[in-house]
Parts: sequence; C-alpha cells; structure tokens
Amino acid sequence: MSVIKADKNNFSELVKDGITLVDFYADWCGPCQMLSPILNQLSESQSKVKIIKLNVDEDTSVAQEYGVMSMPTMIIFKDGKKYDQKIGLMRKEDLEIWFNSL
Repeated sequence: MSVIKADKNNFSELVKDGITLVDFYADWCGPCQMLSPILNQLSESQSKVKIIKLNVDEDTSVAQEYGVMSMPTMIIFKDGKKYDQKIGLMRKEDLEIWFNSL
C-alpha cells in the first residue's frame, strides 16, 4: 500500500478504521523531506499500519485540531481516536519498533 495524501475533506474517513499513521508535514521542512522516503518504504513493506500525509500549510484546521506545532509530527490513530504521537525525524528502525508495539 502506498502513502495516501490526506486533506481536511477526507481526513476523518481515512483515520476512522484500523491503525493509521498521519504524517503532518510541510514542503519547506527539511526533516519532513528526509522522512518521506522512509514512510514510502514502510508503506510498501508492512500492512499493519495505513500511512497518510497531511500538509499543514494546506490544511491548517486539521493540524490545529490535533495541536501540531512542529514538523514532522506523526500521530497514530486507532479506529479514529488519537492513540500516540511522536515529533521529529525518526529512523526507519525506530518507526518499525513503534509500529510493532501497536
């Protein structure tokens, strides 16, 4: 499964079922650009977690709703409810450990 682009119109639908990682990012954010290929690799290699990306500059209301102040911020949702959150660039191995803990 590939990374899915989210926006304010489809966000609720995308996170409502199962386990979803939301990457809150900005195009100008260097660590976000470094994280993107890692998330693309993970989305292809595992099926436990659906991965979506939301551009905070395009959809500020969703970012504000979840208190996103730094990028990248990654929030795990379980069946539509916020479950866990990490801020900053993470290594692929650390993301895999995080996913396996769910």
